[in-house]
Amino acid sequence: MPGLSSVIRWTLPTSSSGLGAAVVRCNRLIEAYFKKGLLQKARQMFDEMPERNVFTWNTMISGYVKNNDLGGARLLFDAAPERDPVTYNSLISGYAREGCNGGAVELFAEMRQRGNQPDQFTLTMMLNVAADMLDPYFGRQLHACVVKAWNDSDSFGMSSLIDMYSKCGCFSNAVEVFQGAGGNVDPVSKNAMVASCCREGRMDMAFDLFHGVTVSNDVVSWNTLISGCVQNGRAELALELFVGMWEDGVRWNEHTIASILGACSCLKWLNYGKQVHAWVLKNDMSSNSFISSGLVNFYCKCDELQYAEAVHAETCQGNVFAMTSMIVGHAGRGNMEEARRLFDSLDEKNSVALTALLSGYLQSQQYEAVFKHLREFIGKVETLIPDELVFVNVLIACSLQADLDHGRQVHAYMIRMGFKMEEKLGSALLDMYAKCGELKSATRIFENLSCRDRVIYNAMLAGFAHHGREKEALGLFEEMMSKGVRPDSVTFIAILSACRHGGLVEAGEKCFNAMKEDYGISSEIDHYSCMVDLYCRANQLDKAMSLIKNMPFEPDAIIWGTFLNACRTSGNTDVAKEVEEKLLRMEAHSGARYVQLANAFAAEGKWREVERIRGKMRGREAKKHAGCSWVHVDSRVNTFTSGDSSHSEADAIYAMLATMSAEMEDEITLV
Repeated sequence: MPGLSSVIRWTLPTSSSGLGAAVVRCNRLIEAYFKKGLLQKARQMFDEMPERNVFTWNTMISGYVKNNDLGGARLLFDAAPERDPVTYNSLISGYAREGCNGGAVELFAEMRQRGNQPDQFTLTMMLNVAADMLDPYFGRQLHACVVKAWNDSDSFGMSSLIDMYSKCGCFSNAVEVFQGAGGNVDPVSKNAMVASCCREGRMDMAFDLFHGVTVSNDVVSWNTLISGCVQNGRAELALELFVGMWEDGVRWNEHTIASILGACSCLKWLNYGKQVHAWVLKNDMSSNSFISSGLVNFYCKCDELQYAEAVHAETCQGNVFAMTSMIVGHAGRGNMEEARRLFDSLDEKNSVALTALLSGYLQSQQYEAVFKHLREFIGKVETLIPDELVFVNVLIACSLQADLDHGRQVHAYMIRMGFKMEEKLGSALLDMYAKCGELKSATRIFENLSCRDRVIYNAMLAGFAHHGREKEALGLFEEMMSKGVRPDSVTFIAILSACRHGGLVEAGEKCFNAMKEDYGISSEIDHYSCMVDLYCRANQLDKAMSLIKNMPFEPDAIIWGTFLNACRTSGNTDVAKEVEEKLLRMEAHSGARYVQLANAFAAEGKWREVERIRGKMRGREAKKHAGCSWVHVDSRVNTFTSGDSSHSEADAIYAMLATMSAEMEDEITLV
C-alpha cells in the first residue's frame, strides 16, 4: 500500500492552476478520516499538505472537537492563520458540549471583537450556554443579538430563547417570546413552550398549548407532556396520555418508555409496569440504557429487588444509573452491606449514588456510619465532589443526633468548597443549628440568606417553635406574609406548634381557621394534633373533645394520647376510661400506651384501675421500650438507658457517679 506522502503527490498537480482543486480533495480525505475516527491519519495528511485554506483548518478543528480532543482543537485554533465564523463555531460547540461555559463566552466575545458576526448557529449555542449558566442578564444580551441578526420569531431562535428564559427562571419572558410569534409557530417552538410550562409546573397551560395550538403533535410533543406530568406528580394522567399517544398513531420510543416507567415507579403499579416491560422485550428494546435503567429503578421502587437484579444482570452491566437505582433499592430495605458493596464496585462514583448510600444509613439510624463514610469519600475519592443533597443528608443526621460538632465541621467544609447556602442546603443547615440548641447560629444563617423562600421560612419558624419562642415565630410569620411568601401546610404546623408551646389559644385558633378560609389549605392530622394539644395544655378539654369529634377523619393514637395526658393532669379519669378503649384498639401491643393509661389512674390514687391496666399489658405481652439518653464526648455520641451496664467501662462509670454523688451531698450538707 503506498504511503500517505505518495498519495498526496498523486493527488496534488504540479501546476499552480490545479492546486486549489487538490486542496479540496485533501480536505475531503481529512474529513473522511475523522468520520472513521482516524485522527492520526487526518493529522498526517494535514501536516504534509503543501498548501491549506481556511476550510482545511476548520475541518481539522471540527474533527478534533467531534473526537473529544478539545485540547488539540484549541492548539489548532490558536495556530490558524485566519478565522471565520465557522472556525469559532467549531470550538464554541466543543466548549458548550463539555460544559466549559467560560471558554465559550470568551470565544464569543473575541469573535465579535474581531469582526466575525455570529450567525444563527452561534447564537443558538450561546443561548444554550446562557441557560446552562442560569444567567438571564447574558441571555437578554443574546436576545438583542438574535433580533438584530435575524428575527426572534425564527423557529430555532424562538425555541432557544424560550428554553433559555425558562431555565433561567424567567417564565414570563418565555411566554412573551412565544406570544410574539403570533400564528407563526412551528412544532419546535411549540414543544419548547410546552416544556417550559412543565418545568414551571403550569400543567394546565401546557395542556392548552398541546391541544389548542394548530400545529400537529409529534413524538417530542407527546413525550414532553408525559414527562412533565410525571415530574409534576400527575403520574396517572401520564399513563392516560401514554395510551392516547398510541391511539393517535404516534409510536412510542425509548424516551416515552423511560417516562412511563417513571410514572409506574411513582404509583408503584407493579402490574402495569410489567406489561410495559413485556412490550419492551417484544420490541427488542431492553438493551437501551434509558429503558434498562428505568426498569431497574421501577422494580426497586416497587420493592421487587429480585426482578431488579435480574434486569440489571442481563442488560445493565456498567450502567451507572441502573447501579445507582440498585443501591437505592438495597439501602431502602436496610441492606447496607450490599448497598456498600455495589457502591464500591462503581468505576465512577457519583453524588447520586453517595446520596443513596448515606440516605440508607440515615434511615437505618446508623448515624456514625454517615459521618464515617463521608469523611472516607471526601478524603480518598478525589474525583467525587459531594453535591448539596449529600450534605443535606449529613446535616439531617447531625440534627437527629444533636451532633453540633459534626454539624459545624460540615458547615466549614461547605464554606471552603464554595457551596451556596440557599434553598435545601440553607434550610437543612438552619434546622441543624436549631435542633442542636444553637438558635443564635440558626438565626444568623437565616438573616444571611439573600433569597428566603417558603422552605427557609418554614425551617426558621420550626426552630423558633422548637425553642418555645412563640413571639418571634408569630413575628416571622407576619414578615413572611408581608414579603408575599405564600404559606403551606408545613408553615401552619410550625406556627401552631409555636402557639401550643406558648399556650396562645386565641392566636392558634386564628391561624387554624385562616388555613382554609384565607389560603385554601385543608387541615391535616398534624394540624388537628397541634390544636388538641393546645386546648389540652390550656385545660380546655371540652374544646379539645369537640374538635376531635368533628375531625373529618379518625383521630390517631397521638391525638388520643395527648388527650389522655390532659385527663391525667386534670384528674378526669372518667373521660380517661372512654379514651382507653379507642387507644388500645389502635396500639394494643404498645407498652407505652398501657403505662400512660396506668399513670393517669395512679395520679388519682385508683390502684385497682392501675392493676387492671397492668394486667391487660401482661396479657397481651405488650412491652415498653426503655427510654434512653445520650451524651456527646470527643465527637462521639454515647447512648444509655436507666441502670444500663452494657458499656465496656460500666464499672468505672458507676464508680465515678457514686463519687460525684457523694461530693454533691457533702456540698449540700455544708450549705
